[in-house]
Amino acid sequence: MIQFIRGTLASLEEDRVLVDVNGVGYGIFMSVQAMSMMPGTGTEVKIHTYLNVKEDAMQLFGFLTKEDLKIFKQLIKVSGVGPKGAQAVLSALSPDDLRFAVLSGDVKAICAAPGIGKRTAEKIILELKDKMNIEETLERAAEPGVSPGIETGAAGSVQSEAVQALVALGYGSTEALRAVKQADTGEGADVEAVLKQALKNLL
Repeated sequence: MIQFIRGTLASLEEDRVLVDVNGVGYGIFMSVQAMSMMPGTGTEVKIHTYLNVKEDAMQLFGFLTKEDLKIFKQLIKVSGVGPKGAQAVLSALSPDDLRFAVLSGDVKAICAAPGIGKRTAEKIILELKDKMNIEETLERAAEPGVSPGIETGAAGSVQSEAVQALVALGYGSTEALRAVKQADTGEGADVEAVLKQALKNLL
């Protein structure tokens, strides 16, 4: 198994990148979103990879982080979703957006991926929902450079309650999750404080 590729970015093609590793060119399929974040050609890159072995071919799929690779592996375990389908999903939705869509049961958002129909989207939600939770998703949002101001740890339950309150007020699950994720509250904020800030984000 090839865990990652480190080398010089030689070129960006339609659906893959070419990485030069000591004179050997590796073609690595990547999502549109991941490719848009790649540096310029001639730059050294490290890409986490998944090797898909078929009867007539071997394909490398690439990811910017181990977490992205983890989401990909979860997707391809869903009945009816192969590597290309998983890549299509991650081209339409970032890993965090996919988590929000799964947690909120947002079939429409997942159907935005080319080749993913309603039935497959419902399978993705059904099979991945138990593998994700609101607290973990919000805690990821607190990582440096992503969305400052989101508390982690015990505050996760506070944010979860805020999301549920927004849904009860008639907001969609996905937009409620986004608003709470972006809420800029101080340390130790209670549900009311998070809810007020989230409502401001929605207005």
